[in-house]
Amino acid sequence: MSAAFTSRALLCGCALFTLSGCLMVGPEYHAPKPWSPAHYTDHMTGAPDSIISEMKADSRWWQVFHDPELTSLESRLVNQNLSFRLATANLAQSRAQLIMAGAERFPALSASGSYQRSQYSTKEMQEIISRVGGNIAKSAGNTLGSSIGPLLQGGADGATVPLLNQWRSAIDATYEIDLWGRVAHQYDAAKADLQATDEERRSILIAQQADMARGYMGLRGDQQRLKILRDNLRVLTQITSIAQERYRGGLVTELDVDSAQGRLHDTQGQEAQLEQAVAQEENALALLLGAPPGSLNAELEKSAGVPVVPPVVPVGIPSELAQRRPDIREAEAHLRGAVAEVGEATADFYPKVTINADFGFQTLSFRDLGFWSARAWNVGPSISLPIFQGGRLYGQLELKKYAQKAAAISYQQAVIKAWHDVDNALIAYRDEQLHRQGLQGAVNDNSHALMLAQSQYRSGLTNYLNVLNAQAQLQSAQLDLASSDATLATNLTRLYNALGGGWEDALPNNPDVAKAQLASATPGP
Repeated sequence: MSAAFTSRALLCGCALFTLSGCLMVGPEYHAPKPWSPAHYTDHMTGAPDSIISEMKADSRWWQVFHDPELTSLESRLVNQNLSFRLATANLAQSRAQLIMAGAERFPALSASGSYQRSQYSTKEMQEIISRVGGNIAKSAGNTLGSSIGPLLQGGADGATVPLLNQWRSAIDATYEIDLWGRVAHQYDAAKADLQATDEERRSILIAQQADMARGYMGLRGDQQRLKILRDNLRVLTQITSIAQERYRGGLVTELDVDSAQGRLHDTQGQEAQLEQAVAQEENALALLLGAPPGSLNAELEKSAGVPVVPPVVPVGIPSELAQRRPDIREAEAHLRGAVAEVGEATADFYPKVTINADFGFQTLSFRDLGFWSARAWNVGPSISLPIFQGGRLYGQLELKKYAQKAAAISYQQAVIKAWHDVDNALIAYRDEQLHRQGLQGAVNDNSHALMLAQSQYRSGLTNYLNVLNAQAQLQSAQLDLASSDATLATNLTRLYNALGGGWEDALPNNPDVAKAQLASATPGP
């Protein structure tokens, strides 16, 4: 290889590297501008018992309830939830795909070696001799000539052509000059897909955390209602006994006894329904932890009550929703990837320039394979230009363009849906506090009414129906208040979920998540 040729090759290579990436074709991505409604702050005022603050919320938002059992369940969820572990495994696949896409930005090197044993036909050797002549076979000091000289002579004399042994070893290099940005667009699309998968993983984690909190609130609410029913059962049992004693004494009719017993049996039926609901909710929480049914019953049946909503609820700034909520960021990543794929499809219309080179040794004798005189090399570009593809490239470009439009619509849809979720959650949280305030007053009034009715009944000043009605109204008010307590805590959970599960730009970087990433790489039991 001459010095002049080497210099020209280096100059051409530098020129191609300089042009690479400078002629990018296809659209350029521009991030969407954040958008927020004009009057969303109207829902952040007016709550009677709890103030919604724009202070930054902790990613572990469930700690605002100060419930040790809920905190324990949430911390275990990150390690044990199968949906999150599956999402972590999918994220690892996307990272591997990004590595594969990025490999095309660099030259590909490979080493090869081959051995081939073959035999030419006598007719073919005669044709070679007639074209080449006998000078090659007689040339002195030429390795190739000394090797095939007897072969040519054998073919010329009409004798049997001996077998050929061909040995070859080489290093091959291939590099695509990315003049139009096809490889760069492909890599950008893979990066966007990786980010979308990461955001999807974060969405799954936030959703599972919210499901755990909602399920826990519902369980504690039903447990509280079950406790109320059982307390009422004791009261109803006492009232039924009193009615039976008064009936035996001839002070009341049999109607009072039947009414009391009917109310008692009805409450016993409600107790059975609530026991079933509690068992199913305990199993639902166990499923979120990837545990078998009934495995959490012992710890969840411990009396805890409905978690109390704090007086001040930090939720962050809703106007930053587009930067915080993972489904919005996932939609934006899909949009960015769609734009990159349009650029990749556009670049397919342009010539593809590839540099191919190899250097090695080849000889007809294995003992000569390492000699410098057996060296062989070639280098040069190859250019391919699509001329007629039957409309395939055009159809592919149109497909990617409409996919980009669909991704833009999906992003807009995600933003609108997110604000609807936030708005609905704010309204529900505010109004449920007003609802609970009225229920608390109803419980107080009905408790006083039942106490008066029982006192009058013992004194014989009223019939049993008034006592039964007062007791039924109190029980209904108590059950409604317990449901409202659970609903209020659940609505706060939904609000945090609508806001992105705590105001963080990325997946919470804590030991729990690191353990989950490690666990996803190993099979479960």
